[in-house]
Amino acid sequence: MNGKVYLVGAGPGDPELLTLKALRLLRNADAVLHDDLVAPEILNLIPSTAQVHNVGKRCGKKKILQGEINFLMIALAASGLQVVRLKGGDPLIFGRAGEEIEALRRNNIPFEIVPGVTSALGAAAVAQMPLTHRRASDALVLITAHRAAGSGNQQYDGADWSKLAGSGATLVIYMPGQNYAEIAKRLRAAGLAAETPCAIISRATTKYQRTHRTTVSDLHRAPQLAAPTLLVVGQVVRLADPAAVVEGFALAGSLPEDKLSPATSFETVPFPARTMGADEEGRA
Repeated sequence: MNGKVYLVGAGPGDPELLTLKALRLLRNADAVLHDDLVAPEILNLIPSTAQVHNVGKRCGKKKILQGEINFLMIALAASGLQVVRLKGGDPLIFGRAGEEIEALRRNNIPFEIVPGVTSALGAAAVAQMPLTHRRASDALVLITAHRAAGSGNQQYDGADWSKLAGSGATLVIYMPGQNYAEIAKRLRAAGLAAETPCAIISRATTKYQRTHRTTVSDLHRAPQLAAPTLLVVGQVVRLADPAAVVEGFALAGSLPEDKLSPATSFETVPFPARTMGADEEGRA
C-alpha cells in the first residue's frame, strides 16, 4: 500500500509563521525530507520516531542531487510511509516543487501541496513595506536571478528583464547572489531609472534580519549581507522607512487630511501619478 507525499512550505524563517496544517503533518510524519534553510525550531517539531533526511542545496554545494531527492521521496512513499517534503518559504515559488510533482505523477504516488508564507511576503511584513500600493505600484513580479543549467542562459538577460521592469511593477528578485553591480547593470539596461529605490533583505523574519536600502545607481556599493537574501526594487521601498514619511515621502493625490491615518500621512511623496481603473536552493 502506497503512502503519501506532502510538499509543505515551512515559511520564511520565523517558526511562528508555520501553518497549522504544516504543524499537524509534521507531528504525524513517518519521514521528513527537509531543506537546509528550515528553522531548527521547526525541525524540533518532528517526532523522534520519524526518519529525517537533510536534502538541502546551498550556494552551489549540493549534498544530494534533485534526482536522488525524487528517488528517496518516491521510495519512502511506496513503502507506505507518510512523507513530508519540507521546503523553505512556499513550495511552489522557486522551490523545485514542479520537478518533484512531475516525478510523483510519473510514479503514481499520491501527493498534496501545503502552501507556506513565501519569503517576499515575510520580508516585506517585517520591513513594514507594502509590495503594492494604489499610487506607487499596481503589480508585483517575483523573479530569480538564475535559471537552471540547460534551460538557456543561466542568468536572465536585459531583454527578459525589460518586459518586467517596463510594467512599473515592484520587482522581488530571489537569490540575487552578491554581484549587485551586474544586477544594477541589467536593471538599468531594462529601463529602470538610476534613482529607483532598492532594498536588500537578509535572513527575512529571523532575529538576524537586516535590511539595506539603496538605489539602482548605488546598488553596486551595497554590503554583502548573509544569505538567504532578497532584492526588492520599486517605489514601494520608500515606504519601508518610517523616517521617510516624516521627511515628506508621501503619495501624490492622497486622501483629504481628515481621512488620513495618523501614522501614514502620504501627502507629498514624489511618486508618479497613476490612473486607476476598476539548482541553488533559496527560501521561496
